[in-house]
Amino acid sequence: MTDLHTAVIDICDGVLNPADALAFVSDPRFGGIDMFIGKVREHNLGRVVTGISYDLFEPLALRTFEEIGERALRKFGGPMKLYIAHAKGDLRIGDIAVIVAAGTPHRDEAFKACRMAIEAVKHEAPIWKQEHYIDGHSEWSEGCSLCDEHREAEKHAKAHAHDHGH
Repeated sequence: MTDLHTAVIDICDGVLNPADALAFVSDPRFGGIDMFIGKVREHNLGRVVTGISYDLFEPLALRTFEEIGERALRKFGGPMKLYIAHAKGDLRIGDIAVIVAAGTPHRDEAFKACRMAIEAVKHEAPIWKQEHYIDGHSEWSEGCSLCDEHREAEKHAKAHAHDHGH
């Protein structure tokens, strides 16, 4: 997909820049542009976070990003430009960890492609997140935005199946 930009930025070498993503997906053919920016937040699951370390296997991460882009194009059609970039290294509170942007002729495809791409990055890319807490401890996190929702939906479905004799 020639209209796909993928990157892993080691924060020792630079930062993720939303202006770069916007410039890449901007195109006179497109009336719809959507962007997701993921930043390091100071609280997670009731704990105070002081920073995050991201580790990843760059060649496989980039290949995964390319596959996500190809899948988005197949699913939502073209023309489309997609930008996927993720940080690597030690990030502080407020630092940008991930940017996904999509440009398409209409807003609906841009929204859908951007959402699909960020969810796929979270679920499929070989990226490991270690959160550092104010109490000095650190923990590796799943980093999966839908995992808890998925588990709750499975519990709900099993409960209903049991209630109805299924």
